[in-house]
Amino acid sequence: MTPHWSDQNAWPAPGSPRADTAPATGRALDLIFIDGLLGQTVIGIHPSELHAPQPLRIDLQAGLPRALACDTDRIADTIDYGEVRERLLRLLAEHRLQLLEALAEQMASILIEEFHAAWVRVRVTKPRKFADVEAVGVQIERQASRRAGGHEGPGARQAAVLRLLGSGLVPGQR
Repeated sequence: MTPHWSDQNAWPAPGSPRADTAPATGRALDLIFIDGLLGQTVIGIHPSELHAPQPLRIDLQAGLPRALACDTDRIADTIDYGEVRERLLRLLAEHRLQLLEALAEQMASILIEEFHAAWVRVRVTKPRKFADVEAVGVQIERQASRRAGGHEGPGARQAAVLRLLGSGLVPGQR
């Protein structure tokens, strides 16, 4: 079950005393994190990478504006990192992506759209990809889009494009 917040709790007032502030939002957030999730997947652009799974390490942070779980002590009022772990492992088994950037973006989208995070930081690395390098990888930060009234759902981007098309504006054409 995913948490729901009232507009009062959704975004703290500027200057609220909070210890953790996500750099991308400038807002105080409660951060749920997973450090060092180890998985295997087929990913890459070189022929040597496309036939056998290779190890990946995933580190992530997902920010919530004052998680209700602080008051209720209920897992349903926050992000369940056990469910996030299971969802990311399923993604590693099912995706057909080539680049770590695209995989990290997919993970960020899952955290925002499925788990309703307001902000995320995702780091995906290939440990010991080269003998003389500890790890290579990518780190991204994303934040949820907001409309007046709250979080935009998964179809918000498509709906915006359809509204443009309906009004006679076609993205990319003049």
